[in-house]
Amino acid sequence: MTRAELDKSPADVAAMFDSIAARYDLLNDVLSLGEDRQWRRAVVRAVEAYSGELVLDLAAGTGTSSLSFTENGAKVVACDFSQGMLRVGAEQRGGASAQGVTCVVGDALALPFADETFDAVTISFGLRNVQDPEQALRELRRVTKVGGRLVVCEFSHIPVRPVDRIYSGYLMAALPRVARLFTRNTGAYEYLSESIADWPDQPALAARLQRAGWSRVAWRNLTFGVVALHRGYRES
Repeated sequence: MTRAELDKSPADVAAMFDSIAARYDLLNDVLSLGEDRQWRRAVVRAVEAYSGELVLDLAAGTGTSSLSFTENGAKVVACDFSQGMLRVGAEQRGGASAQGVTCVVGDALALPFADETFDAVTISFGLRNVQDPEQALRELRRVTKVGGRLVVCEFSHIPVRPVDRIYSGYLMAALPRVARLFTRNTGAYEYLSESIADWPDQPALAARLQRAGWSRVAWRNLTFGVVALHRGYRES
């Protein structure tokens, strides 16, 4: 299945993630050479969730990242359109609502939450898989309380273009090959490598956040720009 075909069918994208759910966290660790752990810690520090707050972790996958937000007493809703991902995570934690994390199946383009529900919202490595990223950013803003914040963690581009081209070549060639050692669904990782290569750079994503209504938008690079953290606030 081509990426264009997947882009036309959200159901197919959900099925793709369902099919790799059991080994998704392991593959992330292998393919990132363990850097994914540092990225998750950086997101937790940027969100700054504390006791009494409610956090939305959108595109939560198995909820591995969601658990980290509970360390200071915050409650977390792990939301994803892949039931398979959420099911695997719930089984690992001992239930769909365990350890301060509640799992909810939901569409990023029409979130199943009331206006101004969350103190903080975050999405890691999921925004590029949404058909309309700016609509997803608007939905995230809608469900965030006034004064609340957004943190987006996403693959990005190394600022040095020749190096970025080499990195993109690695993604296209190596990522599916390595994935083949762990899963039969190498097409999923071909899709993921293409989606990373096609994703806009840091200033372009910042502009998308601003168009979606987020204020005080800023970003910082992780791992030389392989990943970037974008942050914004809802001021009205």
